[in-house]
Amino acid sequence: MLIHPDFDPVAIHFGPLAVRWYGLMYLVGFILAVVIGRLRLRLPHVAAQGWTARDIDDILFYGVLGTILGGRLGYVLFYKADYYFAHPLDIFKVWQGGMSFHGGLLGVTLAMVLFAYQRKRSWLQVTDFVAPMVPTGLAAGRLGNFINGELWGRVTDPQAPWAMLFQNSSNDDAIWLATHPQLAQKWNLAQVFAQYHMLPRHPSELYEIALEGVTLFFVMFFFTRKPRPVGAASGVFLIGYGLARFIVEFAREPDDFLGLLALGMSMGQWLSLPMIVIGSLLLVWSYRRAPSVSSAPSPRP
Repeated sequence: MLIHPDFDPVAIHFGPLAVRWYGLMYLVGFILAVVIGRLRLRLPHVAAQGWTARDIDDILFYGVLGTILGGRLGYVLFYKADYYFAHPLDIFKVWQGGMSFHGGLLGVTLAMVLFAYQRKRSWLQVTDFVAPMVPTGLAAGRLGNFINGELWGRVTDPQAPWAMLFQNSSNDDAIWLATHPQLAQKWNLAQVFAQYHMLPRHPSELYEIALEGVTLFFVMFFFTRKPRPVGAASGVFLIGYGLARFIVEFAREPDDFLGLLALGMSMGQWLSLPMIVIGSLLLVWSYRRAPSVSSAPSPRP
């Protein structure tokens, strides 16, 4: 079995101030988005739209606001609404953790609506340009989760080569052991827990890096190297992320305050299904009105 390195979540100490790895991963994600965006400016069909480095900087500003505000509010509403309605001031305690990708996506979507309106551009043209810049940020965020030793996966067979022991999961492991006696006996997990005080779990953060980050990045990179109908890149991103997240959720431990919901699916899976459906419809719609392609120039203010 592998053992999680149990990193210090604080990367840099400045006396009473601390810079956490998770915050640094957000910064890395935004920097990578800028780098990829500027590389995309070299593509002829992207340059034909009149995109500039200044546009990327402005998109980053809107994207940061949308990610943070949407991600936090999404977590509050989708995952712990009852708690935060009873403790509204805790909504502002972002340093305690609690961000939702699906909420962040909605926040960024609204931010891009505002950006498109101000620049007199098509909203879908903006999201097509932004979509390939997102996966590396997702990978950076999941790396932050892994460094923190959080959002680990479900308990698995200790003989599996990917099985990993997470120090932070010890309390949850004890509860799991008491509530899943049949699997515990099948995999001889009582003995494992007696030895390590932990249970083997899927390192689902690494799965998400591989699927939501690396795989989705290459899909978007190659798909957008050529001109595509307006909305096609956005549709592929929604389908790709939705499928990746839906699949990984089978190995990821559900939130303990929610558990599995209807049909044995997690909240992450239920939130991913609409993404897959909307992305599929958007992709079909974009190709049916194919004369309007993403390389068509847009008027500048």
